[in-house]
Amino acid sequence: MNEAISKANTLIEAMGWIRRFRGKTTVIKLGGSLLDNEIALQHILVDVIFMETVGMRPVVVHGGGKAISRALEQAGVTPQFIQGRRVTDATTRDVVREVLAGKLNEYVTKQIEYLGGRGMNLSVHTTNVLFGRRLQLPGTEQDLGLVGEVTRVDRQVIEGLLYTDQVPVIPSMCIDEGDGQHLNVNADTAAMAVAQALGAEKLVFLSDVNGVRRDKDDPDSVINSLTATQARELIASGVIEGGMTPKVEACLATLDRGVGKIHIIDGSLRHSLLLEVYTTSGVGTQIVP
Repeated sequence: MNEAISKANTLIEAMGWIRRFRGKTTVIKLGGSLLDNEIALQHILVDVIFMETVGMRPVVVHGGGKAISRALEQAGVTPQFIQGRRVTDATTRDVVREVLAGKLNEYVTKQIEYLGGRGMNLSVHTTNVLFGRRLQLPGTEQDLGLVGEVTRVDRQVIEGLLYTDQVPVIPSMCIDEGDGQHLNVNADTAAMAVAQALGAEKLVFLSDVNGVRRDKDDPDSVINSLTATQARELIASGVIEGGMTPKVEACLATLDRGVGKIHIIDGSLRHSLLLEVYTTSGVGTQIVP
């Protein structure tokens, strides 16, 4: 009986957050490492279906770096990176398109359907919603090839699906509005572009770390909530360092463009998405304006 009462108390705690976020859009970025973990992915997608069931409007944007690297190795292509971006020639792009916009995008959508939800894959193979241009990295003259940045999101298509209780599933590829080429896009920046275009209440990065930490090697030092000012101070003092720095800087830029909150959480933690959104303390880091 005590266990049953505890479950009821948890639902009561969640009720306030459910009412607050009902009808609000949340963009969820899925990284390639989570797509490699079938059990973790299923728990995440169950959370996504729950969110849609109680009235939120989740949108999934995904990458697929690990699966792409494996496919390139099988094809005998040696990956090259500049400033963390995959150099993408025509051969590499074709592999990226087959794996990311094809197999992975279809797999995630079918898993949502299998688990009881309604998913719709939006890719360059079906209905494309991301448009952009070739990416030019500052401070380097090296050509990344068929790598892009998103400049326009077809908001009407995505919102049309949300209003019919479907979960849009979007791979990180766009179409060049100049020449129609398919371009490889960094999944973080694709998710940010979608969140900005939709005026999302939340943008959630499902990562392999549990958030911003005071000590990067200590999971227990995670900071539950940061204002934009506090985050900038932690970057300046060196507490936020390494690969977390550009991610947090990008988060701050996204907050400046109208997204309500950004969350960084450990996607491998069972039901981390629900725990972050529907409990008071959360399980990761939220960054607020």
